[in-house]
Amino acid sequence: MSPKQRLAVVAFAVVCVVWGSTYFGIRVALEGFPPFFLGASRFLVAGVLLFAFARWRGEPSPSMREWGSALVTGTLFFVVGNGLVNMAEQSVSSGLASVLVATMPLWVTLFGRLFGARVSRGELAGVLLGLVGVVVLNLGGELRASPGGAMCALLAPMGWALGSVASARMPLPSGMMRTAAQMMTGGAAMAVVSFATHEHMAGVPSLRASAALAYLCIFGSLLGFSAYTYLLANTRPAVATSYAYVNPVIAVVLGVALAGERLGLTSLIGAGIVLAAVGLVGRARRSSQSLPSASLSRSMVAVASCSTSKRSTTPESSTST
Repeated sequence: MSPKQRLAVVAFAVVCVVWGSTYFGIRVALEGFPPFFLGASRFLVAGVLLFAFARWRGEPSPSMREWGSALVTGTLFFVVGNGLVNMAEQSVSSGLASVLVATMPLWVTLFGRLFGARVSRGELAGVLLGLVGVVVLNLGGELRASPGGAMCALLAPMGWALGSVASARMPLPSGMMRTAAQMMTGGAAMAVVSFATHEHMAGVPSLRASAALAYLCIFGSLLGFSAYTYLLANTRPAVATSYAYVNPVIAVVLGVALAGERLGLTSLIGAGIVLAAVGLVGRARRSSQSLPSASLSRSMVAVASCSTSKRSTTPESSTST
């Protein structure tokens, strides 16, 4: 195995483990920070650091039009996609939230169809199978116990999907600057939502919650996106995006091992159906190549394929929370 191949393996492992662990990280961080304040802190810091690094590398600053597009897509990705995941994890287990977020490619398929994209029979079959999986998950009882949290977890991947479809049609910066601009504008929008909803902290955040926030910012955002960008540049898109099959498994394992979460048999069956549906849609999409490339943004779950020509560095999968 060449050094380049070994580095690709390491990058893939980093993406799988780090992005799979962000669901547990969010759960811990919520012990000390309200949902939208948590997201604003995380993405504003990460976005500013990434912006500074991109400028240091010589990438141009976004134009006013590109900033406007970044605000629209960043709001969909981070306010809706990530913010609602944070809201959901206040009452829904991190493992179950990760499975629901993994339905994002199903919504990309539906929204893409609404915008005129061709959809193959395999993709439609995957969407229908995914809806069956969500119904089975609901029969397990965990979602019915928290309808508000369940609704947030279901709406979050729709935000990621709309952001992905919109990103393919809007003028955005290229390279690393795209991710930086979307993080900065999305983080700022989350701060506005936090202020408008009168979020406040009950007290000084614990060291555990503060460490979780630092982990989400440094590892979940900066390291995770850097590793994913390397994968996009050095492997096939199908390989780079296959981490999405692993993320929910890691999230469930960490939730059970570290947070004492439990998923019943019915919920596990539903989760398996959802992941099978995501795999079916991904396989059909790679075969037909008929849907527009979604931009990389968490965020997101999980396997919308990246454009090999644009080499987008904006998070395309909602599993990247």
